[in-house]
Amino acid sequence: MKKIQEDLSSELAEMNDIIVTQLATTNRMMNDIVSRYLQVKGKQIRPILVILSARMFGAVSSEVLLAGAALEMLHNASLIHDDIVDETALRRGVATINATMGNHIAVLVGDFFVSNALAAGIRTGDIRVISALSALGKELSLGEIDQICNAREHSLEESSYISMIRQKTASLFMNCARMGAELGGADETQQERLVAFAELLGLCFQIKDDIFDYFDDKRIGKPTGNDLREGKVTLPLLYALSNAPQEKSEPMRQILSEGNLTADNITRLIEFAKSNGGIEYAYSRMRAMQQEAMKILEELPSGESKRDFELIFDYIIERHT
Repeated sequence: MKKIQEDLSSELAEMNDIIVTQLATTNRMMNDIVSRYLQVKGKQIRPILVILSARMFGAVSSEVLLAGAALEMLHNASLIHDDIVDETALRRGVATINATMGNHIAVLVGDFFVSNALAAGIRTGDIRVISALSALGKELSLGEIDQICNAREHSLEESSYISMIRQKTASLFMNCARMGAELGGADETQQERLVAFAELLGLCFQIKDDIFDYFDDKRIGKPTGNDLREGKVTLPLLYALSNAPQEKSEPMRQILSEGNLTADNITRLIEFAKSNGGIEYAYSRMRAMQQEAMKILEELPSGESKRDFELIFDYIIERHT
C-alpha cells in the first residue's frame, strides 16, 4: 500500500490541497477544528480508488482530483456523524470531535464537510459527479439507519449484515470506482465491471474492520468489543451463533436479547465467536470475495492500475489497522 501511496503522492498532495482550500473559512473555530482533524489522515484508500480508476481508462484530470476530494470530504462527514451516533471517543487513536467539542459542534462540522463535498462536486462541472454525491449521501445515511435498526431488533441474519455493510461502506467504494472510471472515459460495461470489483473490495474492507473488534491491538485506535458495546453484531459472531451447538449458542443469544451488555458479557461473546470458528469464517468469506473480484479484474484493461487494484485487495485483507 505504501508503494501505491508513493506512486500517487503528487496526485494525492494536489487532492489534499483541494480539500484544505475548499474547507477554508473565515470562522476561526471551524478552521481550528478542521485543521486538527485533517492532520490525522488515514490511508486515503477511497481517493486512491478514484485516481486508479481514472488512470485505468485515461488521464487523471483536475476533475478527477476534485471528485476524489469531494468523496473524501463526504466520507469524513460520515465518520464525524457516525462518531456522534455511536458516542465514539477515539478514532485512529485520536479523540473525536464529539468527545472534545461536544455533539452540537460535531454535527455542524459534519454538515460543513457535506456542503463542501457538494461544492467540490459542482466545481467538476459534471452533473454525473453531483448526482452520484447526492445519491451516495442518501445511501450512507440509510446504511447507518439499517445498522441502528439491526441493533435494536437484534437482527442475527448474515444477509441483513451484508446488505447493511453494502450501503454503509461498499457504496462509497463503488462510487469512487464509478466516478473515476466515468471521468477517465470508460464505457458503461467497463464501469459496471469496475464497480462490481469495488463492491467486493468495500465489503471485505468492512468485514476486516469488524474482525478488529475481536482483538486487543493499540494500533487500531479503538477499544476491543466496541461494536458489541454499541449493539452491533458482526459477521464472526453471526456465524458462531448460527453454527455452534445450541447449548453454547442459546446462552449467547439470551445475553444479546437483554441488551446493555456488561464488560463480562462482551468478553464472553467475543470468546464465543473466536472459539466457534467466527474469525476463520469471516476470513474465508473475504477470500471468496477476493477470488470473485480477481475474475472481474481479468476482464479489465491491463496495466499499472490493474496491478495496484490487486495489491489493494491483498492489503485490505492483511492489514493490521
